[in-house]
Order: sequence, then C-alpha cells, then structure tokens
Amino acid sequence: MTTTPDTAAVTLEAEPRDERGSTRANRLRREGWLPGVVYDNTGRSQPVKMKQHQVEVLLKRHGRQNLILDLAVAGAAPRKVILRDLQRDYATDRITHADFMEISLTRKIRVEVEIRLVGEPVGVSQQGGVLEHLLRALTVECLPMDIVREVTLDVSAMSIGDSRFVRDIPLDPKLTVLTAPDIAVASVQMPHVEEEKAPEEAAAAEGAEPAAAGEKKEGEAAEGEAAKDEKAGAKTDKAADKGEKAEKGDKAEKAAKPEKGRK
Repeated sequence: MTTTPDTAAVTLEAEPRDERGSTRANRLRREGWLPGVVYDNTGRSQPVKMKQHQVEVLLKRHGRQNLILDLAVAGAAPRKVILRDLQRDYATDRITHADFMEISLTRKIRVEVEIRLVGEPVGVSQQGGVLEHLLRALTVECLPMDIVREVTLDVSAMSIGDSRFVRDIPLDPKLTVLTAPDIAVASVQMPHVEEEKAPEEAAAAEGAEPAAAGEKKEGEAAEGEAAKDEKAGAKTDKAADKGEKAEKGDKAEKAAKPEKGRK
C-alpha cells in the first residue's frame, strides 16, 4: 500500500543572497532570514534567502519529506524544486540552512520514501515476541508528481521467527524500487533475556575471587620466606668460609715458628 502524493501547489518566496561566509549567514539569521541554496539540473547553485517564519509554517503544514514546491526568486517566474536537505542547530533544533534542487515534471528523480509498519503482529500480541523494524526507507525512482510520502507494510500476520523483505512491500507500478529486494524490513523475534545465575553459583563466583586473592598472598608470603632463608644460608656459608680461612692461617703460622727456633 502506498500513500497518495500531496499534489497541492506550495509556493515559497525567496531573494538572491550575496552574503557569503558563516559570519554573514549568522547575521541574516538574527535578522529573521534563512540562508539556502538552489541547484539547477546542471549542478550550478544559486544562494538565496527566505523568511525563517514562512519556511517553518510551510514545513509544519506540509512536512519536509520529499516536499515539492514552487520557488519564486526575486519576483521571477516560479521554478519547481524539491527540498533536498535541512540543517538544524544541534542545541536549539532551529533550522539554519535549506537546500533545494530544481526538477522537471517530465524527468524521473531518485528519492527516499519512508516505510511505515501497520498492524500488531500475532507473534507480539499472542506469542510474547518483539517486532524489530530493520529498514526505515526505500530508494525509488519516479516522476516528481508520482512521489509518495511513505509506503506501508502490513505485519499483523507475522509470528515469531517470521521476516518481511523489500519484495513484500506492495508498491505502485509507477515507482521503480532501487533498494535490493532481499533486504529485511521487519522481523519478529523472541525477547532477549539474560540468564540469571542460581544463588549457589553466584555465591561461588563471588567467593572464588577472595580465595584466589588469598592464595596469591600466601604464595607471595612463601616466596618471601624462601628468599629470607636463602639470604640466611648465604650469610652462613660466608661465615664458614671465613672461619676455614682463619683456621688455615693459624696452622701456617704455627708451622713457621719452629723453623725460626732452629736457626
């Protein structure tokens, strides 16, 4: 199912903009203007400015998705354009810039069309599953006046484990889908629940860490004692060496004394 396009004429007045750069653009915004750019079919651009309030009212009334309007610049004949991009201030969400592209009503263009899921899946209402919306928009090609705001996909018959794909979306023959047909749009799955550990397992897991820490400390203590014993043994060996050397010296000295008496 597709939503009927909004073919009502929408007109927006604009003026040429000579001011360039962020400083001058900010000054325009403070004066109530919205800076913008219009691109023609050859890619050339024309800087323009529009009344901020007029643009905001227009968007509230008609929305921004694939909005086609008549843009009149400085009183010249209106040109058919499509709203391509809006920039907003991150802090205030206020519109700061708008981009438009000139179009021909007899030439096809590519646009993004939103996908809206309708109905409540059986897998959710009766089986306790969860609906996952995986793809939010389609890329289609069509004539400007055949553009639709959104396409819908009925998911009410879906059970747990079911999926719906791009090829399952009913579309007007005037729309040529450029998105791959085997891409999943929606699925119904069992809710993801983390397994809870049994009280005994949780207690064992908590006690394992202190035990490991205790074993580490005992091992360190044992290593320390071994190091002390090794040092003490080294000192004892040195003392024994000294005593052995002293004993040898005494014997040598006693053996030398009789030789002196004979002389």
